[in-house]
Amino acid sequence: MASKPSFIEHRVPREQGSVYARDYKGTDPAFVLTHGFPDNASGRRVVAFDFLGYGASDKPAGASYGFKQQLGDLEAIVEALHLEKIVPVGHDAGGPAAINFAIDHPDRVASLCVLNTFYAATPTLRLPELIELFATPSLKALATAMAQSPEQLAWLLQFQQKIFKDALSEDQSAYFATFLGPIINDTFMKQPSAGPAFVQMTSHILEEVTRNTKRIPEMEALDMPIKLIWGGNDPYLSTDVAKDFQSHLKHSSLHVIPAGHWLQVDAPAQVAKEMLS
Repeated sequence: MASKPSFIEHRVPREQGSVYARDYKGTDPAFVLTHGFPDNASGRRVVAFDFLGYGASDKPAGASYGFKQQLGDLEAIVEALHLEKIVPVGHDAGGPAAINFAIDHPDRVASLCVLNTFYAATPTLRLPELIELFATPSLKALATAMAQSPEQLAWLLQFQQKIFKDALSEDQSAYFATFLGPIINDTFMKQPSAGPAFVQMTSHILEEVTRNTKRIPEMEALDMPIKLIWGGNDPYLSTDVAKDFQSHLKHSSLHVIPAGHWLQVDAPAQVAKEMLS
């Protein structure tokens, strides 16, 4: 972008700390991004926030982190900023919060936008090895030991990033290495770290998938436009996952973009175009 848009900063109180949000003014309904990258060149209002335990939000020691807490964070943002109707935009682990918000508060949702995420059980769902390690109960002791070793954690991050990066085009791979990779590393390695929130939430991912699988009939009943925007080169959450999503949605469209898992970083203009169309 030629110039950075202005925004208003908010700190929204939660039971265990506060959540940081940025509100980019524009016309409603607002896009509310769950760990996304805002773009308001169209004049649309955009709200981007960090879940508790991540980014500029508080990272209280001993806090309980998980998918229920993330849904609560999203609900708190909507209430604190007095957003009447929104367009939740769910990416990666933020997807379940966006989808469950739409199920729980359909009167507050104008439409729903989903980017390379997961929700319920599907035959094509494949978790990244880093996620699988922390999600497997029998490997908890090993995963905990590796998370507490800076050297081993750094190796795990490098291993996982290489798989994501190798699936990208040459230009996208280079940008990943210089832009996104350092952000991911800092998230885990710098103090206060997002590691505790990641470890706790990831340990509940299989329970969340099981719980959400029971909500599929409610997801199928959603009576709102739902846009699936998918990076076609995601080595884990493939387009087959997107097609499974689409099979359970009444009013959906699927848009596949030549990008990887972080499609909003790989192809921001294309993602913004599809969100606004």
